[in-house]
Amino acid sequence: MVVGEVAEAVDLLVVGGGPGGYAAALHAARLGRRVTLVERGELGGTCLNVGCIPSKALIEVADAMAAPERVAPWGVAATTDLDMSAVQAHLGAVVERLTGGVRHLLDRAGVVVLAGEARFIKPNRVVVEHGATVEHLDFRHAIVATGSRPVELAEVPLDGARVVGSADLLSSDTLPEELVLVGGGYVGVELGCAFAKLGSRVTIVEAEGSILPGFEDRITRTVTRGLRNLGVGICCNTTAVGIDDAGLVVSGPSGSATLPTDRVAVVVGRRPNSDLIGLTEAGATLDGSGLIVVDAARRATDTVFAIGDLTAGPALAHKATAEAEVAADVACGHANAFDPTCIPLIVFSDPQVMVVGMSEGEASSAGIAVTSSRFPLSASGRAATLGAGDGFVTVTADGEGTVIGVQAVGAHVAELAGEAALAVETAATVEDIAGTIHAHPTLGEAIAEAAMGLAERPLHAG
Repeated sequence: MVVGEVAEAVDLLVVGGGPGGYAAALHAARLGRRVTLVERGELGGTCLNVGCIPSKALIEVADAMAAPERVAPWGVAATTDLDMSAVQAHLGAVVERLTGGVRHLLDRAGVVVLAGEARFIKPNRVVVEHGATVEHLDFRHAIVATGSRPVELAEVPLDGARVVGSADLLSSDTLPEELVLVGGGYVGVELGCAFAKLGSRVTIVEAEGSILPGFEDRITRTVTRGLRNLGVGICCNTTAVGIDDAGLVVSGPSGSATLPTDRVAVVVGRRPNSDLIGLTEAGATLDGSGLIVVDAARRATDTVFAIGDLTAGPALAHKATAEAEVAADVACGHANAFDPTCIPLIVFSDPQVMVVGMSEGEASSAGIAVTSSRFPLSASGRAATLGAGDGFVTVTADGEGTVIGVQAVGAHVAELAGEAALAVETAATVEDIAGTIHAHPTLGEAIAEAAMGLAERPLHAG
């Protein structure tokens, strides 16, 4: 059925049902708005369905597969066997439980969920297409959270079988014998660690001079060592230029070469979905990268707000969720602005990476007088019990002793991000952290130990 041009009036429209979109819908409903949410795919978006959640669940499976080698020195003899069909069933169950929870929350909040693809055609109107059905909605306010999609390479086109994106790689019930990952950012590194543990022979191809471009050298060196220990090949300063029957053709410092592979995963980054929704028809402005220009309130026009991967900043679910509350508040008449001191960055590699706030190098480049203290996890009691002493925690402070950054690499350091972000956001001092009793034996002690080093009273490190 095709519905004509007569538009239905809606109060607050949310376009996109990922972490930013459903969070915005829930916040606005809590504030008393009548909310309609349009989602073209599955609720939960990329993160819950084909990104963050299934990838981290697969990483846990991979860690279990690698456990026998890790625990053998402890006197534990174990073997593992992999059933990828059962693994996929497990990942699906995890995703379904979480997306089902999102559906329940939206239902309980009274949010009307429409299936379909929305496109702006006027400053206050969208057309929603779902199969043969076309609806027009006039809105008072709209919050747009349509996210991003993977960047594709013309030289290595996806075919859904031999050359895939991360989503297809994660959903496959067959394990590649030879896997080449094109892209050595956090997605490539995470998947490289996981598939190496599952049993694939993995090579990472990265155009920059090191994996994890943009992270400080000490972190990338530690992660590189971890990848090498897993048998992962790393080809930096190398680009993919084609694919043939023999494998992936690359060009690097030594010229052209062919990497044998039965599967290539292209994971070189993401691009905003701003070009799919006609936001310029609503009066929004896009920058040269296709990102929607917004103010601190996430306002793209007087009545349209944009959040998440559509806007500048790291393409992270927790950034989108935080921006959602700001946009919903302002749309509902409450003053708010998105002005975080830090946005935590996590890499679920082996070892893991956690970066919050500024590093010493970044602060120095910004003209800030800084000091830092690095506590090695080789001196951590908890890391010793885990059998994972490689890595460190660094606390960086300004000249007045205010903590402006925490960086860590090591087993399970992702779980330190909350404390680190709280310290930076609340302008905690080195003495605040050093003087806070941390439970023993925990990894959190490493933050306190690094702070003690800055306070010139180190305990377990010289």
